[in-house]
Amino acid sequence: QLQLVESGGGLVQPGGSLRLSCSASGRTLEYYTIGWFRQAPGKEREGVSCISAGGSAVYADSVKGRFTISRDNAKNTVYLQMNSLEPEDTAMYYCASDRLDLKSLLHYNYDAWGQGTQVTVSS
Repeated sequence: QLQLVESGGGLVQPGGSLRLSCSASGRTLEYYTIGWFRQAPGKEREGVSCISAGGSAVYADSVKGRFTISRDNAKNTVYLQMNSLEPEDTAMYYCASDRLDLKSLLHYNYDAWGQGTQVTVSS
């Protein structure tokens, strides 16, 4: 089974940037849709972005124009570049894999999850 590890979270001021990484082991992720999700305290898990095996990306309306997802299959890694960060982006961010390559932001389509990395946007 694919195993995923997120990294790159941290504390950043409003307007700043972070790049999250989702590194895979166990098998290649090149045939999977990989998604990024986030969950803030007291809120439901929200789909942020995903990228299909073919490289097609989907974004939630709340992050369009600010976040960019990409994949490097040679490094078995998917990235989430986050620019113009806002306090509302504060959450635990998770990456997940969808072996059916459905290119969806619905969390129940994903079958393997990482442990998460915390992103805090605050002055």
